[in-house]
Amino acid sequence: MLLEPRDPNWESRVRASYARQPFMEHLGAVLTHVAPGAIDIEMDLKPELTQQHGFFHAGSTSSIADSAAGYAALTLFPAGSGVLTTEFKVNLLNPARAPRMVARGRVIKPGRTLTICRADVYGLEEAGQTHVLTGLFTMMCLEGMED
Repeated sequence: MLLEPRDPNWESRVRASYARQPFMEHLGAVLTHVAPGAIDIEMDLKPELTQQHGFFHAGSTSSIADSAAGYAALTLFPAGSGVLTTEFKVNLLNPARAPRMVARGRVIKPGRTLTICRADVYGLEEAGQTHVLTGLFTMMCLEGMED
């Protein structure tokens, strides 16, 4: 499916919005891929992002999945609009124990008000990648409320 942004300056708007997110900065999560309808966010393992067994906490992996899906949707929204998550459901598939995680957010069905996205989080290691989380997200376009 070819996804067309409704804003010719979509990329700079998305990057500027992401840069204003203190929580993603706190997590150490960085944008690594930006395309219409597609965002990747990566995050390194740090002790403060783990749970009692030393794995990434589900809140950490869910957070980058949510942001990847939300920003994937925002790439297609018109200028002067923002994005809010209205619903999401995630399945945790494997313990997140790799030194680095990547969340890949992709638009499944763009809409004027609601956009449906998926996000998958993978643990990245030298030997390959492990699927850690998969989720379905509904994003709302907030016209007149730029991110």
